[in-house]
Amino acid sequence: MNLDGLEDAGFALVPSFVDRVEAERLRALYSDDARFRSRIVMERHRFGRGEYKYFRDPLPPFVENLRRRLYAALLPSARDWSQRLGFDATFPDTLDGFLERCHASKQRRPTPLLLKYGPGDYNCLHQDLYGPVAFPLQATLYLSRPREEFDGGQVVLAEQRPRAQTRAHVVDPAQGDLLVLPTAAVPRAGTRGTYRATFKHGVSTVTRGERYALGLIFHDAL
Repeated sequence: MNLDGLEDAGFALVPSFVDRVEAERLRALYSDDARFRSRIVMERHRFGRGEYKYFRDPLPPFVENLRRRLYAALLPSARDWSQRLGFDATFPDTLDGFLERCHASKQRRPTPLLLKYGPGDYNCLHQDLYGPVAFPLQATLYLSRPREEFDGGQVVLAEQRPRAQTRAHVVDPAQGDLLVLPTAAVPRAGTRGTYRATFKHGVSTVTRGERYALGLIFHDAL
């Protein structure tokens, strides 16, 4: 998996991570309520507009395997970033080991989710932190075709550096693309050493059609 740009930009887009058949198979899961533990209507919580559903355990096999695969691939960057930021960098070698750490802190609810947006829907800038244990990277897999199935709905990443104005990064993924992004912060090199750049992410307004995405967060929730 090519993660070019992750170190410099703080995020990386991997094109064509899955094909159209797999993307559409994944988004079709949204209608199967038995696979999910909860449904969140964003407007009720002032998160934006649209909705998403958290998978229940056991996760669908593809989602489970992808979560494990990505954890292993991102582990070196997670350890490096955490060490440079002065955080605990002793992440276990396996996702199972990391989830045991989550569960010891009472974070036992699975966090992979499917998101659905329609016309007028959007997601406010936010961070996906669900308790004291967190993995510094996460990923989103895009399941709909922009400009064919929907318009709008670009990904917005807001980077806040100390004593500087916020920088916006806008990403327009295609169906099947995978975006790796920071959960909360990225280490940046400054004249006085490493400093912390805070990241939030959101989705701009969908103006037509429906947009689906799979969110993969590695820490579980309280």
